[in-house]
Order: sequence, then structure tokens, then C-alpha cells
Amino acid sequence: MLDPEGSVEHQPSPSFPRVLLIPLAMLLAIAALLLLAFSATRQKEPDFYTFKVVNIRGKLVSLEKYRGSVSLVVNVASECGYTDSHYKALQQLQRDLGPYHFNVLAFPCNQFGQQEPDSNREIESFARKTYGASFPMFSKITVSGAGAIPAYKYLIESTGEEPTWNFWKYLVGPNGKVVKAWDSTVSVEEIRPHVTELVRKIILKKKDEL
Repeated sequence: MLDPEGSVEHQPSPSFPRVLLIPLAMLLAIAALLLLAFSATRQKEPDFYTFKVVNIRGKLVSLEKYRGSVSLVVNVASECGYTDSHYKALQQLQRDLGPYHFNVLAFPCNQFGQQEPDSNREIESFARKTYGASFPMFSKITVSGAGAIPAYKYLIESTGEEPTWNFWKYLVGPNGKVVKAWDSTVSVEEIRPHVTELVRKIILKKKDEL
């Protein structure tokens, strides 16, 4: 436009070239998205309790319900040489320490020696009636190799220990991280001190928070 004296009015030059504003805004937006994605990835880092499994009655359940407590994850079988000693000891451990701070989580498996051939209903009936098993039981699964369920793959990757027989035991802390693994030859009584110590820490922590 012309000023009163007929000369062209000059707009003040912007301090920052407008041509650079759009690329800069895009870079900032991308950086913000990357930061959000990174944060989400860190927050969603998997642990044992982030997985979902099917219980022995066919219902999909989240292991998240056990977060904050200690879990002893065991691949059980009904016709194994270790069945009687392990079921009795596992139920005693459940009775002594569970269910508020600790649970045995039993996963039937027919992968080793075909020693868990029955249906889920028959497996549950056997465990409940024969041993009074009160701990949570889940649907029959594969625990090693390519067919292993994701929760067990996590246990294996975390410890470098893959089940080679029935009654392998994985101790999972209240944060969902695996503490230790034991094979079939290690009795429940031998690992009881490890379980008890973790449970003791939970109880002391809760007392401190009161």
C-alpha cells in the first residue's frame, strides 16, 4: 500500500525466516512423538504379570492379578515320579504362605513322557481331590520349544533355563521379574527359604507403609 507521500509501505522483516518455521515445527512434532513412543515402550516393558493365560476352566485371565505377590510357577503332571512329593509340598507351601502374599501357579503339561494325558477337568479333579490343591491351576499347555506360550517363553528368556521335564519351578517376585529357576530334582522344601524370604520382604514393606 502507498503511504501519504506516495511511497510503498515496507513491512518489518521477521526476525526468523518463515520458510524455516514449518520444517522446524515438523521436527519438533516428530521429536515429541518419538519421546512419547520411547516412554510408552519403557512403561510397557514386559514382565511375567503382563501376560494373559487360560485357566483350567477355560477362562482367559490376566496374570496382573498376582502382581504384588510372590509366585512359584510350576509345570505339573499327574503321572510323574515327582507328582506325589511335589503336589504335597506345593500345597503345603500354598497353605503356609498364600494366598495374599504368595501363590503356586500350576500349569499342566503333557510334553514330557506323556505324563499329563487327561483333560483339564480330570486334571483339576485329580489335584483337588487327591492333594486338596487350593492353588490356581491353568489350562494344559506346552512349556518349551516353539509351541511354548508367551508367559513361559518370558520365563525361559529371563533365566536361560528351559524345562526338560515335569515340575520345573520358576520363582517370580512381586514386580513380575523372575528371581530363580530350579529343575525337577530340586525339592520344594529346598527352595522354601527363597520363597519365604521374598514373602517376608513384602510383609515388612507393607508394615513400613502403614
